[in-house]
Amino acid sequence: MYEIRLFEETLYEIYLKEPMPGAMHQCTGQEACAVGICENLNGDDYVTSTHRGHGHYLAKEGDLNKLMAEMYAKETGCCHGMGGSLHVADFSVGMLGATGIVGAGIPISAGAGLSIKLRKTKQVVVCFFGDGASNQGAFHEGINLASIWKLPVIFVCENNLYGVSTHITSVITVKNVADRASAYGIPGIVVDGNDVLAVYEVAQEAINRAREGKGPTLIECKTYRHRGHSRFDPAIYQPKEEKEEWFKNDPILHFKRYLVDKKIASEDEIKTIEKEVVAAMEEAVRFAKSSPDPAPDSAARYTYVQEDIIL
Repeated sequence: MYEIRLFEETLYEIYLKEPMPGAMHQCTGQEACAVGICENLNGDDYVTSTHRGHGHYLAKEGDLNKLMAEMYAKETGCCHGMGGSLHVADFSVGMLGATGIVGAGIPISAGAGLSIKLRKTKQVVVCFFGDGASNQGAFHEGINLASIWKLPVIFVCENNLYGVSTHITSVITVKNVADRASAYGIPGIVVDGNDVLAVYEVAQEAINRAREGKGPTLIECKTYRHRGHSRFDPAIYQPKEEKEEWFKNDPILHFKRYLVDKKIASEDEIKTIEKEVVAAMEEAVRFAKSSPDPAPDSAARYTYVQEDIIL
């Protein structure tokens, strides 16, 4: 979680100081959702992500150096500099791709789930999306398809309360996004998305259920983004009192307190971990800056083109 947090904060500072191509949507404050879910996954399991997908990639054991290089649009990036922040993908770790289209990963995850079922493997797909995506047609179509065919998909709604600047209470009338699961005859579970252990336990049950062929689950992680919708959004629509209350339940501070109180780790041990992450982040920036730019023909080499279409 600390690696994800520091990655996002490092990018935030870099954007202030030097040119970096593309847009950026940070998951600062939502780290427990990605980590709690992905810690249950195997290397050959799949993940589909959102425009706020850096944490999902890192939690799925993606390469930090490659991700940083992708932010700089370098050849050594996980997408050879062709994807950028909004379209992070790396098939080698099961990251099927982030997307800037809200809700677009939901039907993709159903397709990946169907592939698993047809191949008769024990893989699963985790589909991350935000609360705003729960009102898209793709949400209903994708979950309905997964439910009727009992596909091994775990749908994870990271409910950070806002779709850009619109509060969720303005766009849905049900108390929880997870309540909608009943319409498809699948389990719907609400969990504290800032408690990494709670997320882990809920995800473990849903993932085991999917591996056993019992179909999908809809998990709603209640969380909060610490910054605006995108890098350039000051988030003045978030009430001060609301932010203060959520910041008290920061997922990283929450877990630190747990580790120390339960004598699982000491303050010094935690500081050592943080120093190691800082060093790794500095190396990632150095790696990215020193990496070559993509060659002029990269767009053609790394873009799918089907040349043998017969009309």
